[in-house]
Amino acid sequence: MARSVNKVEAGGTAHLVAALAKALREQQKLTQDQLGKQIGYTGSAISAMETCAQPASDTMLVKLEEVIGGGLGVFEKARKFVLLDKYPARFRDFSKLEAGAVTISSYVTLVIDGLFQTEAYARALISGSYPPVSEQKREELVEARLARRALFDREPAPMVELILEEAVLRRPFGSWEVLRGQLRSLTEDAQRDNVCVQVLPLDRGLRGTYAGDRGAMKLVVTKDHDHVVYLEVEDQGILISDAAEVAQLAHRYAKIRAQALSPDDSLSLIERLAGEKQ
Repeated sequence: MARSVNKVEAGGTAHLVAALAKALREQQKLTQDQLGKQIGYTGSAISAMETCAQPASDTMLVKLEEVIGGGLGVFEKARKFVLLDKYPARFRDFSKLEAGAVTISSYVTLVIDGLFQTEAYARALISGSYPPVSEQKREELVEARLARRALFDREPAPMVELILEEAVLRRPFGSWEVLRGQLRSLTEDAQRDNVCVQVLPLDRGLRGTYAGDRGAMKLVVTKDHDHVVYLEVEDQGILISDAAEVAQLAHRYAKIRAQALSPDDSLSLIERLAGEKQ
């Protein structure tokens, strides 16, 4: 059943890769079993890839390029588009902006921002979501989410800001150890030269003002210096580019940032929570 669903949900890139792989395999007079043996997969896995019952993973694409690519680079070029197909539809347009952004400023209220998630945290989070997804779809989503982390090491490096509600740092998924591993990873990311992490404390409302009550947001400055805001609510992704609306949301984000702990104090809090035993 899961493989039937995959055939229906597979994007255009997955179908194109499947057709190219089959054509190049047959051109080189290889059976599915023979190709599978050469790249470390079973013949059944090759068949599943060619029918989109289980679209090619990033690792399989690398191997296909090495063995039947013929120096054309088609499978190498397809990697980023295959990953893009694996994102939920609501996120695909924004993911293109994120990949080439100059600045990314995020405020999150429920879970660790996807860009910062560890594999264990992402898998636990996706496994427990509703409606549930198949094991294959879960692994595709985890792979696509982790691939976003390449942004941290891109040249030129973007400026990445993250503001988290303190509650996010205390909310476990999977196990307490998964959370601690996530917090340790977050402390490492927070010390990157192009990253700034701040925490909005739980008791901020006791100070009389609290700017984060409208929910999460993500602000992006593109390489063309366009300013865009991305909002996600109940499986709906909304991109806002109207200058007046973006400016209002940017002002609210600035207020949230001003109410958050300093980067140094935030790092100290995350380090302390990462060391706590439950």
